[in-house]
Amino acid sequence: MDSQASPLLKAARLCPADIRTEFGIGVPDVLEYLGHDEWEMALLLLEELGDAHPQPPGFWSLLADAARLMWLRRDADWYEWRRCEARSGVLRAELCLKCTEDGGRTLPVPSGWSLRPMWDIGRRTPEGEPLLSIAALWVEGGDPLKPGECAPVRLLPLAPEHWRHLTPGDAITMHEIRPPAGTARVVEVMPPVVAAS
Repeated sequence: MDSQASPLLKAARLCPADIRTEFGIGVPDVLEYLGHDEWEMALLLLEELGDAHPQPPGFWSLLADAARLMWLRRDADWYEWRRCEARSGVLRAELCLKCTEDGGRTLPVPSGWSLRPMWDIGRRTPEGEPLLSIAALWVEGGDPLKPGECAPVRLLPLAPEHWRHLTPGDAITMHEIRPPAGTARVVEVMPPVVAAS
C-alpha cells in the first residue's frame, strides 16, 4: 500500500489534528506509524480516534477500504457497519435470546453482522396491533450469542426515523417468527454524525 495515497492517510487527514483519545493518541501518532509502513497499527489507532470523536461516514469508508487492502475482512465489515451508524445513528442494547425449549431459536447468532430480524419497538397499526420494524443486528465481541444467553448488540434500523423515540432503558422485542425470539433493553442511543461524508 502506497503510504502517500493510502486510505489510511486520507482518513487521518479527515480528523482534526488536535483530537486525542483518552490515552493521548492523536493524528501525529497515526502519521508516525504510516511513515514506518505500520498499516495495521495505524488502522487500529484511527479506529480509536473514531471511537473517541464521532467521525463522518467517509472516514469509516476509508478504514473499510484499507482493511480490505490488508485482507482484514471482519474489520472491513465492522467499518462498513460504523459507516452506516455514522449516517443513521448508534443504537446499542443488551439482547437476551429465549431458550430453545421456550420457543426460541435453535442456533446461536454468530458474532458480527449476521441477521436482519424484525423488532417490536412500540409502534402500532391503526387497529392496535404491533407494527414491526426491521433492523440489522451486530453481536458485539467474538463469541456467538447462544439461545438462552444475553450479550451486547448494535442495531441498524432499515428506517431510522421509526426508532428515534427510543431512549436508554426502553425494552424492545426481537421477532424472527412467532413467538418472539428475544428481548432487548436499550443501553445507548446516539444521533447520526452530521458532518459531510
